[in-house]
Amino acid sequence: MIGALLLGFVAGVIARVLMPGDVFRKMSGPVSWLVSVGLGLLGAMVGYVIFTLGMGIGDDDIFDWGGILSAIIGTLIVIPIAGWLLRRSGRAS
Repeated sequence: MIGALLLGFVAGVIARVLMPGDVFRKMSGPVSWLVSVGLGLLGAMVGYVIFTLGMGIGDDDIFDWGGILSAIIGTLIVIPIAGWLLRRSGRAS
């Protein structure tokens, strides 16, 4: 459980640094950390589905540190989709 949260946080932070001008840039403090964890966990699941289930690469653990690269790639996919959904709902500034 703690390993999954740490993986989500690291993947979320790295992906948010790599993604310029995302909707979540103006957040700070604990809210920003929680958004990073949530986006990272969702990205890890997306990366697992794409790489392990879809392409057959990787191991069977979703939240494993061996899949950090696929988690970052998955998070880079999730961030623009989440931003689009926030802008569409009118919650993004």
